[in-house]
Amino acid sequence: MLIDFLRHGEPEGGRRYRGHGCDDPLTEKGWMQMRQAVAGQKPWSRIVSSPLIRCKAFAESFAQQEGLPWEVREDLKEVGFGCWEGRDRAELMADPEAGFDAFYADPVNCRPQGAEDLADFVVRVGAVMDDLQEEYQDEHLLVVAHAGVIRAAIAHVIGLSAKGMYQVKVGNAEFTRFELLKNKPNLLIFHGLKVL
Repeated sequence: MLIDFLRHGEPEGGRRYRGHGCDDPLTEKGWMQMRQAVAGQKPWSRIVSSPLIRCKAFAESFAQQEGLPWEVREDLKEVGFGCWEGRDRAELMADPEAGFDAFYADPVNCRPQGAEDLADFVVRVGAVMDDLQEEYQDEHLLVVAHAGVIRAAIAHVIGLSAKGMYQVKVGNAEFTRFELLKNKPNLLIFHGLKVL
């Protein structure tokens, strides 16, 4: 089976930490990014989405447009950032109590207060990947999700460490493709538009 992950487009509110505790809708630019990403491409048999509005709104709209079945998977929501939810990078860097530098030096052990454990997050996303593979073995899925979810899927498939996840860049409205064969999952394409 093939699974194409598509990260959501630009959300309202500018660049800030949005986990599953801060959910902004897409901007008009974000909608345009998503539409351009899928334009002229129809390889998918089903769409699966994060429950967060920045993914779900586009997934529902595109599924209706294409006449495809679609569903929401709760465990595809973004990693929780705890007390960093809704705050931007400059604000966190200026706050000595935020632990910004410590987080980027060791994102596994220096999580923001109340943030989701990274190992648990990878397990959560990995379980969704395994379930999708079991349920839709011969299908080609489009999964609309978040940068963190895509990083966790990569970690699950290729055995990347939780710390290594933060070395992976995933841009807005970019694709990551996985080929899930029995006992041999592969990362086929790592982000980029119009590569399907």
